[in-house]
Amino acid sequence: MGGTICIFEDAGFRKLLPLVYTRPVYELRCGVMTLREKIVRQYQGATHLLHCRDYLVDVLRQSIPEVPVNQLVGDKCLFINGRVLTGSDFGRRIPIEGPDEVYVMGDTVVAARLSGRSLSELDLSKPLGLDLFSGPRTQIEVDLITYPWDLIHHNTKQIEEDCGVLASLGRIEGNLDKGVHLLDRSNIYIAEGAFVKAGAVLDAEEGPIFIDQGAKVLPNAVIEGPVYIGRNSLVRVGAKILEGTSIGPVCKVGGEVEESIIHGYSNKQHDGFLGHSYVGMWVNLGAGTTNSDLKNNYGNVRVWVDGELVDSGSMFVGLTMGDHSKSAINTSFNTGTVVGIACNIFGSGMPPKFVPSFSWGGSEGLTTYDPTKGIEVCRKVMARRKVEMTEADAALFRLLFELTAGERESAGVR
Repeated sequence: MGGTICIFEDAGFRKLLPLVYTRPVYELRCGVMTLREKIVRQYQGATHLLHCRDYLVDVLRQSIPEVPVNQLVGDKCLFINGRVLTGSDFGRRIPIEGPDEVYVMGDTVVAARLSGRSLSELDLSKPLGLDLFSGPRTQIEVDLITYPWDLIHHNTKQIEEDCGVLASLGRIEGNLDKGVHLLDRSNIYIAEGAFVKAGAVLDAEEGPIFIDQGAKVLPNAVIEGPVYIGRNSLVRVGAKILEGTSIGPVCKVGGEVEESIIHGYSNKQHDGFLGHSYVGMWVNLGAGTTNSDLKNNYGNVRVWVDGELVDSGSMFVGLTMGDHSKSAINTSFNTGTVVGIACNIFGSGMPPKFVPSFSWGGSEGLTTYDPTKGIEVCRKVMARRKVEMTEADAALFRLLFELTAGERESAGVR
């Protein structure tokens, strides 16, 4: 397949904050892959380009240096909304070749083919929307990620679908100790370099289990599929990793985790419950940290989104936590709590249901976190995983402190 695709951001990114303060929407994980990786697989062989907010350009270029960012190539391009959760037939429904056409779901642009003047005059300096795409419009129904809990809602099915594409189910290429229990071996893939220790139970009777390269599952851990354990991640002794959970690369996970996504390079090593939650990168949840994901009255959970409370339409919504945030030992989070980036949560009682970015404290009040000290901590944390915090990373950190000042002011952070 030839041609060019451009995965773009629209104004919908705001409803996915704080998770996307530090990444474009299409770098969010759902199932085994990110949204971007799923889109690219639908158009294998095509040249792909990326569009994002201006302040993310430098960090995106350093993480994916081989892909042009906010630059157009050629005289024809298929634009695809980065919030799309592609199904197996997405590439057939929206082919890369064809006349100029804009595919919409309501007022949201799902995809658009542009060429000639319509393409050359497109302004890539801001999030793209319906007003910037010209051409005949076609209504189409797709899965769009609007809120963080949408990723959790789709995660179980996405693990199943991604395993069907990426995992050689039924193959054990890694190392198993004697005394490992595999239930429905045909639905399990253990990649080369992975280790599973004696006493661990991998139960794939209700869905696939994918243990990726270099991952380790320690003794007496229980994993109930569908579950994905990312590259070089560690499942601690006695952990309970339950259905609908995706663990990204280089994480350490213990306690009980259910229907949650841990993006990568984050730790939840100790006892405590994490359910129906999305945790970003470089997060550390202290021993005993637990979140609620169900209200005692079984009502729909209301969640802070872009400055207002939104009815999630679901009884089950847990914790949403941005990058570089941490919780102290025995921290408890209320149902549907949102914690921004670079926060440090501690103290007795539950913190507010919305903790603005760069906040320290908990139920007894919040104070502003000095970004200079925050950068020093980030450098130390990242260096422990042999990752450098670049000047682009530090510059973004400082900028985000300024961009989130309004959040802290509205919440009364001192």
